[in-house]
Amino acid sequence: MINLNLSRRQLLVAGTATASTLLLPASHAQAAWPSKPIRLVVPFAPGGSSEIVARAVAGEMAKTIGQNVFVENKPGAAGNIAMQEVANSNDDHTLILGHIGTLAVNPFIFPKLSYDADRDFTPITLVSKVPSLYVVHPDLPVKNLTEFIAYAKSKPGQLNYGSAGNGSAGHLAFEYLKMASGTFMLHVPYRGTGPMLTDLMAGRLQAASVGAPALLAFIKAGKLRCIATGSAQRLPQLPDVPTVAEQGYKGFEMTQWYGLMVPSKWPKANIAKFEAEAIKAARSSAVKEKLGHESALAVGNTGLEFDAFIKAEKARWKPVIARAEIKPEGL
Repeated sequence: MINLNLSRRQLLVAGTATASTLLLPASHAQAAWPSKPIRLVVPFAPGGSSEIVARAVAGEMAKTIGQNVFVENKPGAAGNIAMQEVANSNDDHTLILGHIGTLAVNPFIFPKLSYDADRDFTPITLVSKVPSLYVVHPDLPVKNLTEFIAYAKSKPGQLNYGSAGNGSAGHLAFEYLKMASGTFMLHVPYRGTGPMLTDLMAGRLQAASVGAPALLAFIKAGKLRCIATGSAQRLPQLPDVPTVAEQGYKGFEMTQWYGLMVPSKWPKANIAKFEAEAIKAARSSAVKEKLGHESALAVGNTGLEFDAFIKAEKARWKPVIARAEIKPEGL
């Protein structure tokens, strides 16, 4: 005689096992992310503060996220080429290093962008704030900012300063100084900080403003002279260099900033996991020490806090951009 109770029990166990088997692939797929190396795109040429910040956080994340995180420089069009490529990516393993230029400046200087930074990207964390330094070629007959401003005013339009490109942090920093000091200097945009510094050290440019990490080695080697820091206080690495504010421009402060952004179409679970890992990396003692050695401040806030920060920076720089009439190259 067939035991009906046993049969039902057996059917129930069999059904539960089947359901579990059906659920395994989805659960396994979710737990397995990332399933391949993660690509962190830097929208500028090698050799600038952006690459230093990116490599610091990428190296730390690779220790815990389960995959290598590699940095790829992709310069061009003030960062828009890289932003567009990452916005169009569909592999859930490609993200970008957001920057003051691409997130707070480009929306105001380009009449039409092929992507929407607010719609197409999700802020993950503000990785670092970087003080801007004002430097000159060592052959220029000036020792500090006061002498430099006087020299520039005696030669209006004869001095050239370089930047990583129109709308870059270096461009903003120098236009901000020009507005504060009432000086007239010509802007020479490059495709990245690296090539610009090459020309500056060769004497083809007279001045520039660049994030501290990319400059300290050249300053210490005597290849560049730092005449002022854009930070609120003097930097421990350059204790004898006064701030811009100390040299007659009260309240002046200029810092660059960098944060991680992922395409908004990433699955929410992957975004949440990546945010947790990124915050942990940015707040780690290893990243703090590495960036601190380069005069950069590690931050590591939440995605919501980073989003609010971006909005505040856009409001801050919009009137500066309008007053300086910053335009994209070719327009």
